[in-house]
Amino acid sequence: MPDQEPQFITVGTGDDSRQIAVLHDDGQRPGVLWLGGFKSDMIGTKAQALVDWAKETGRACTRMDYSGHGYSGGKFADGTISRWLEESLAVFNQFCRGPTVVIGSSMGGWMALLLARAHLMAKANVDGRLHAMVLIAPAPDFTEELMWKNFSDDIKNQIETQGYYEEPSEYSDEPYVITKKLIDDGRANLLFGAPIETGCPVHILQGAQDPDVPWQHAQELVARLAHDDVVMTLVKDGDHRLSRPQDIDRMVRIVGDMAASG
Repeated sequence: MPDQEPQFITVGTGDDSRQIAVLHDDGQRPGVLWLGGFKSDMIGTKAQALVDWAKETGRACTRMDYSGHGYSGGKFADGTISRWLEESLAVFNQFCRGPTVVIGSSMGGWMALLLARAHLMAKANVDGRLHAMVLIAPAPDFTEELMWKNFSDDIKNQIETQGYYEEPSEYSDEPYVITKKLIDDGRANLLFGAPIETGCPVHILQGAQDPDVPWQHAQELVARLAHDDVVMTLVKDGDHRLSRPQDIDRMVRIVGDMAASG
């Protein structure tokens, strides 16, 4: 349970409206925005460590649950990359009114990069709100590169004909429901086909022993971020979660350095 009651904002209209849960503490800027992973929520170990750091340093801190995740409304099976991006942008625009370090974990890394692209396309980054990014095992394009391309023909056929596939998860008792809608929408949001620009410094944290997002995927992302100041830290014995005490300490230290940078 969170240590405070979430507040809710409405994203979307009509039948597509959903209630998105947000935990926000105001404070000094740059603050931080946490974007979690696929089937994750905003009260996990890494997110809570950021909250503790923000309280200790007096920094603003914002967390959210995508629709179908955690405390937010909606069904997980209705989720798509575009839908979750719309929610991320809504939270960013409503709560992150000053310089912000966006921290994206796994799928949250894709969300952060798409958020940056949308922010730049709106020519809004002149306000300096997108201060920096820290991406943890970032998984841009994962629906295509890490899912679809690795699915067997039987699984692909099941998705095409049935509309979904239930993928067992080692992180949850419930399987991941991979829908055709998620795969198709993911293709409309792919980033690896062109250079990626964020307009801010980026630090990538990647485990070399990550079975879900191989370190080569992060290396490909670095190559695409040709316009930005990018650093990648490869944790030789690190897994996908990077949630050990030493991993948490490293993440907090990097976020702190990014927030303190001019």
